[in-house]
Amino acid sequence: MSVNALVANNLPIPSALGSLDAYIGAVNRIPVLTAEEEQSLARRFRDEEDLDAAKQLVLSHLRFVVHVARGYQGYGLGMGDLVQEGNIGLMKAVKRFDPDQGVRLVSFAVHWVRAEMHEFILRNWRIVKVATTKAQRKLFFNLRRAKKRLGWLNAEEVRAVAKDLNVSEREVREMESRLSGRDVGFDLGNDDNDDAPPAPSAYLIDQGADPSLTYAREDHEDNQLELLREGLAELDPRSRDIVRRRWLDDDNKVTLQELADEYGVSAERIRQIEAAAMKKMRALFSA
Repeated sequence: MSVNALVANNLPIPSALGSLDAYIGAVNRIPVLTAEEEQSLARRFRDEEDLDAAKQLVLSHLRFVVHVARGYQGYGLGMGDLVQEGNIGLMKAVKRFDPDQGVRLVSFAVHWVRAEMHEFILRNWRIVKVATTKAQRKLFFNLRRAKKRLGWLNAEEVRAVAKDLNVSEREVREMESRLSGRDVGFDLGNDDNDDAPPAPSAYLIDQGADPSLTYAREDHEDNQLELLREGLAELDPRSRDIVRRRWLDDDNKVTLQELADEYGVSAERIRQIEAAAMKKMRALFSA
């Protein structure tokens, strides 16, 4: 059994405890490890694959995950979800932690905890992805923090952010625009609030539902189909067969060489016959 599976099966989670406050209270009652205890447990896990040691390392740092998650509450996502994503990052950090590097687990784990929360935010903050490349993700989170202190960025602030993050000013402006937008449900009813703006489905016109347009479109398709029948009827049997099997038979289209073998001529001759037939039919369509 992996450390992730063992610890995950024994972690207190908000749904099990009934509320986020109960969860936070539970993890805050877990004793904090001393440096010596942490080193001993880390070595037991690394050298002996002691999963109970890994579990103690994870449980003793759950309060740290809650602390980090509080910094990401401005994205409109549930605190409990952020905490659980951060717990995944914590477990990954414990698995990779080397006690001989001379750093505390909390310092090593912060990268993994934040990385999991960042991924969760980018997956769920909006339906349309606001950041896909590594540079865009860095810009997203740095600009999001800056927007807590600023309104719309002026030209000088845009230049400063672009220079600091090594991106173009255009990218800064685009990301600022994305941060200012929000997804709107197409058919989002709100019967309890008479002052709420109407959903797009209430005022956007479905052009396809216009009976006159529907009739005109169907009439045009019928005319095109009739012209196609007339055009095929004007061709000699061999040309008609080549056009039909090359362009109209969706289930079993054939190649020039296959037709050449069947008719006992070259593939180039089949191409010439096909081109002449198509030219004759185009003339009928444009008449």
